[in-house]
Amino acid sequence: ESFAQNTIEFMRHEQDLLFSRFKVPADLAREMRGRQVLVVVRGYDYRQDLAALRTYLREVRPFIIGVDGGADALLEAGWKPNLVFGDMDSVSEEGLRLADRLLVHAYPDGNCPGLERLRAAGIADAETLPAPGLSEDVAILIAEQCGAELIVAVGTHVGLVEFLDKGRRGASSTFLTRLKVGPRLVDAKGVSKLYPSRVSVWQLVALIVAGLVAVSAIVYSSNSLADIFQILAIKLRLLLGL
Repeated sequence: ESFAQNTIEFMRHEQDLLFSRFKVPADLAREMRGRQVLVVVRGYDYRQDLAALRTYLREVRPFIIGVDGGADALLEAGWKPNLVFGDMDSVSEEGLRLADRLLVHAYPDGNCPGLERLRAAGIADAETLPAPGLSEDVAILIAEQCGAELIVAVGTHVGLVEFLDKGRRGASSTFLTRLKVGPRLVDAKGVSKLYPSRVSVWQLVALIVAGLVAVSAIVYSSNSLADIFQILAIKLRLLLGL
């Protein structure tokens, strides 16, 4: 009941989250337009989700957003984020320095504690984006506003139990965000089922070459097999008149 009341209160006071446009840098919007976007949060089952998306990441190559500690989760799985977004309170300096771009989540009034942390770490090339709500929700809304073809979420909150378990009033923004984005947002657990692993042409060629190498090694290491293949080769030449 408290969650429902908070959601209604949030909708009244934070209408900008649903009905306004964020001041996203134009070049960043161009990078995401028409592409699939992966938003990674270091939340529920993020390791399993990233493991299930290995083929998806390799073949589709989506634009990757790491939300705070999600940047470290990506690096841990062997992927580098194109963008790190959030208040920067739970991401390592390595995650900050290896990202292609940093965008700091500021409060709607412009106050931005995360920017101070970046300056203390000696990082000056970061931009800010004022917005209400949780960073994971704003990251999804940024991708939606920039025209992402599909938004794939890893480690985010997807159900009522997870909303309540988070224990924060701001969790209602997650509920409203999913209402706005609608079917363009897909949870990673669904992608692993909708996007089955396929054997690529190069993997098939590598398998054939490995088989030929193995057969050749067996033939040359066995005198009897080598004699058999020589006899077969002679018979083949006689049949062909060579």
